[in-house]
Amino acid sequence: MKRWTLLASVLSLCALLAAGCSTLDEQQREWIFQPSDRSWGNTASMAQGMEDVWIDFQSSITGEPARLHGLWLGGAPETTDTPVMLYLHGARYNVAGSAPRIQRMHELGFSVLAIDYRGFGKSSKGLPSEESAREDARAAWTWLAARHPRQHRYIFGHSLGGAIGIDLAAHVKDESGTIVESTFTSIADVVSSFKWGWLPFGPFITQRFEAINTVKDIGAPLLVVHGTADSLINPTLGRKLYNAATVPKMFVLVEGGSHHNTNSVGEAQYRAALTQLFRMKPENMVASNAGVQRPTPRLAPPAAGRAPTPQDVSGKLEQPAPAAI
Repeated sequence: MKRWTLLASVLSLCALLAAGCSTLDEQQREWIFQPSDRSWGNTASMAQGMEDVWIDFQSSITGEPARLHGLWLGGAPETTDTPVMLYLHGARYNVAGSAPRIQRMHELGFSVLAIDYRGFGKSSKGLPSEESAREDARAAWTWLAARHPRQHRYIFGHSLGGAIGIDLAAHVKDESGTIVESTFTSIADVVSSFKWGWLPFGPFITQRFEAINTVKDIGAPLLVVHGTADSLINPTLGRKLYNAATVPKMFVLVEGGSHHNTNSVGEAQYRAALTQLFRMKPENMVASNAGVQRPTPRLAPPAAGRAPTPQDVSGKLEQPAPAAI
């Protein structure tokens, strides 16, 4: 049976190559993004109360007007001490599918703008690509900066959104920090981690998402979070991405965290990391189990002449076997 599966994979690849590069590229974009207007479970209902946001811009890729739909979860009144965050989701589900994670980041003290890339949810239609998703992230960052010019602004990316977020952080100069969760070094490395990854697919990958190269260019502190039970993106890839960064940084390995629940399982570790790396005051964070919202956390300025030093709070990194999709 394994041989038949292997043969089918090889034949599928050959068929795609025979059909031409255009078809190969489109198939990869469909496989990587899995664009949808769906959310999962009851997450759509959890997005109720979040404000709809529309971001219009002229795409330099298509030459046509583009529109992004987003969700805003903020608190009033905002001051210059209120941190704001651009949230970039992963594949398959629309922005409402990230409502629980958006809510948690809000509880950790951020006002959050979360967007759908083109091809997802209510944003402009079309098959997304690495290039278009990067453009969407930069358009959203420009929108956020124009409306919150005096606030500390952060980038957050989950899974595929982490690679998009790393690229954004490498190209802007006004971010206060970047957080990536359950993300990877490159698509080629993800493919190589699968049981059939020894096949020579690398040269044919068009959507490369090589965060391992761009992470070296970011200029603000970086927090990398991964779960030990992530069966989709091997945590060794998160560690490798962390190792390549040259800014003040932290790596947090959440015991038992999966690709989808590390944000909740590791909430206490998140709070500690935000306090240590980004200097957020823990006493002002929202206590998620208390049912009472406390004042928005403030960012304490770094001590004069000192910057946070690189940290690794993960402990020993376990290396589970690579998992199939």
